Amino acid sequence: MTFAVPAHSTNPANKPAGRIRQKNEEAILAAAEEEFARHGFKGTSMNTIAQTVGLPKANLHYYFTNKLGLYLAVLSNILDLWDSTFNTLTVDDDPAEAMARYIRAKMEFSRRYPKASRIFAMEVISGGECLSEYFNQDYLSWFRGRAAVFEAWIAAGKMDPVDPVHLIFLLWSSTQHYADFASQVCRVTGRPRLTKQDIEHAGNNLIHIILKGCGLTPPA
Repeated sequence: MTFAVPAHSTNPANKPAGRIRQKNEEAILAAAEEEFARHGFKGTSMNTIAQTVGLPKANLHYYFTNKLGLYLAVLSNILDLWDSTFNTLTVDDDPAEAMARYIRAKMEFSRRYPKASRIFAMEVISGGECLSEYFNQDYLSWFRGRAAVFEAWIAAGKMDPVDPVHLIFLLWSSTQHYADFASQVCRVTGRPRLTKQDIEHAGNNLIHIILKGCGLTPPA
């Protein structure tokens, strides 16, 4: 489930080729992620991103035609990662194993890409205008397809009858909490930062709590 990103220049002649282009794009996206996470869309400038990367501002447009395109590219990266963990969900999967696998994957994304997760959260909280193309009919069909898998598991007696929509919301919010509210988690737990072990421990607890709430036994 992806959405179109009007980010990259359509003229190949304007782009450096090969590894240099890939390296520069990765550096630009990393700098943009940092700036958007700190200052939001309106508070971020292409000039600041260019200075951070060490490229002339004009060269930035070889890769991304405007700030909105760059912003959407950052969002697209994290959305593609999140969606990829749910794309292959089928009624033939074991519910406990599938949900545990999903929770672990989402928690790892929160550990590795916390800034991108926060950018997404800020965008949604502010109304999600830039994501209007993403939350379209195709997305609704994709979401209903995920919910239908849970409904099939419930109908087959594989898990307790819970509302699939709210279960998916819970899976999303609980796993992204450790990225979006990391500072709160650290203050409450007295840790300077969340380590890989902290995230794994939290993930194991989420698996236990959520799966038990669905009448499932967490996989060993």
